[in-house]
Amino acid sequence: MIHQFEINGMNMVLDVNSGAVHVLDPEAANVLSCYEDGSPVSEKMEKLEELYGKKLISEIRSEIDGLIADGLLFTDNPHEEMLEKIKGSKVVKALCLHIAHDCNLRCKYCFAGEGNYSGEKSIMPVEVGLKAIDFVIANSGNRKNIEIDFFGGEPLLNLETVKAIVDYAREKEKACNKHFRFTITTNGLLLDEETTEYLNNTMDNIVLSLDGRREINDRMRARKDGSGTYDAILPKFKKLVLKRGDKDYYVRGTFTSYNLDFSNDVMHMADSGFDQVSVEPAVLKDGTGFEIKKEHLKTIFSEYEKLALKLHERKKHGKEVNFFHFIIDLEGGPCVIKRLRGCGSGCEYLAVTPEGDLFPCHQFVNVKEFKIGSVFTGIDRPEIVDRFTEINVF
Repeated sequence: MIHQFEINGMNMVLDVNSGAVHVLDPEAANVLSCYEDGSPVSEKMEKLEELYGKKLISEIRSEIDGLIADGLLFTDNPHEEMLEKIKGSKVVKALCLHIAHDCNLRCKYCFAGEGNYSGEKSIMPVEVGLKAIDFVIANSGNRKNIEIDFFGGEPLLNLETVKAIVDYAREKEKACNKHFRFTITTNGLLLDEETTEYLNNTMDNIVLSLDGRREINDRMRARKDGSGTYDAILPKFKKLVLKRGDKDYYVRGTFTSYNLDFSNDVMHMADSGFDQVSVEPAVLKDGTGFEIKKEHLKTIFSEYEKLALKLHERKKHGKEVNFFHFIIDLEGGPCVIKRLRGCGSGCEYLAVTPEGDLFPCHQFVNVKEFKIGSVFTGIDRPEIVDRFTEINVF
């Protein structure tokens, strides 16, 4: 399988299974388009021979056939054996801990409602948090590295439980031969000097929620009284990042049909001093008024191309920005397991509610038919996990 396309005046082809990317001249692009499943179509090739001459077409075909022979074009799926191995894998390597089912914002696109996921407002007791650590240690097999994401709602509404979990996990690491990596996602309103210092000292990654330009951010990310948050959080985010040094962070935004020109929001964040940025589309039901629709896709695809060019221009001037969704290893290719399984929700990655209930991920929280179990009792419904282990790109 190949994906052939043109962007910024260049003819490109991606060999999907190998991950190889090639740049073609116009003649080679036309010749390659005459191949189907790795073999040239005679009728189409004859027309190109009339246009370019047999000698040139023969040379191009020779190069293409060489790439096919080297496993760099029209390659077969090389991952069938790996797929069979990971299908049966039920090692838990990451937990999304819902530290607070409550929030101090009322974002219009939030899938969690007011942070309570269509349930009662609650915060995670320390007991549940510590039991979650015990659960992941017991269910992670021989895996050493464990990811813990502090999520909400707004997790800083329950910072004391976060602190207790971090301390407990660090105490357990050596005896259990584990290493915990912590990430927290915050809207920033509760950041102060002490909290900023704590997060920078303990969190391996921090996700800072900001949608870009003031008018875009404040239209969607408002407080309970309807007032905006941009002016309150931007200085706090700048200070946190400045003091963070070389530790991981990224500023994460969401775009809707109101800002299909989201490349301008990425540039605004870059101009504000942030060099690690992610902006993603909102997932909304039809009828909200700002959901992304099928007719928006052409504009969105074009906007990603504009963004790539803008980021390339910044890089030429020594102002490089890492845009999360453009980080691709063109030499080694994408991670095989991630290509096959994606995020690993429902088997490798689970969400934990404030009460300790287990769900496949944060998007399934409080959907009763997808409750897997509890950190106190373990996985009570393995048939759901089995369903998720079968999910893959093939």
